[in-house]
Amino acid sequence: MNFFEFKDKMFDLACFNTYQVFAWQPDFDRNNITRWLKKGYLVRLKQGYYTFPEYKGKPDYPLYFANRIYRPSYISLHTALSFYGMIPEAVVQITSVTSLKTTAFTNDFGEYSYHSLKKDLIFGYDLKPMKDNRTIQFAMPEKALLDLLYLYPFYDNQQEMEELRLDEYYLQNDLNTELFMEFAERFQSKALDQRIKLLFKTYDL
Repeated sequence: MNFFEFKDKMFDLACFNTYQVFAWQPDFDRNNITRWLKKGYLVRLKQGYYTFPEYKGKPDYPLYFANRIYRPSYISLHTALSFYGMIPEAVVQITSVTSLKTTAFTNDFGEYSYHSLKKDLIFGYDLKPMKDNRTIQFAMPEKALLDLLYLYPFYDNQQEMEELRLDEYYLQNDLNTELFMEFAERFQSKALDQRIKLLFKTYDL
């Protein structure tokens, strides 16, 4: 098999793994991937997951790949809070939550970190449309903030809460506090409840 045949079959997937390759061609020579990586025809996203260099520079694909290379997962925490304008900083890492173990990857598309939550806490995300008729699993703003407060226990005092520099206008006008509290109840965490009280006190909610 030559590379052009392979690319014609796999390119529209954007991200593919070796299982998909062997499902299509059971006798596929794995050494082809090694050669094509060396030639720059393919890009490794993580062990066993690949894409094509043409996807570099295309908007949203770094986020899309975050969903694909470690599943189930969705974009949350600092990346989501920055996206919604709830925190001022641009975020270097692409942060997600997952029901799998906590891990991190680095590839040509960025740095990816995944934080583990129990399966019953994997909720509160939407499918955001992107170009090419694809979607990205992305936390709702209320869930992104709760994930952060739950997974980062050092937000347990007023100084740390202030240093998070949450946008007060967003919190007071755009955050759905009813939904936020509804989601919070599902965590059944006294420590989280205390951090929420501190959040409300710090930002006059």
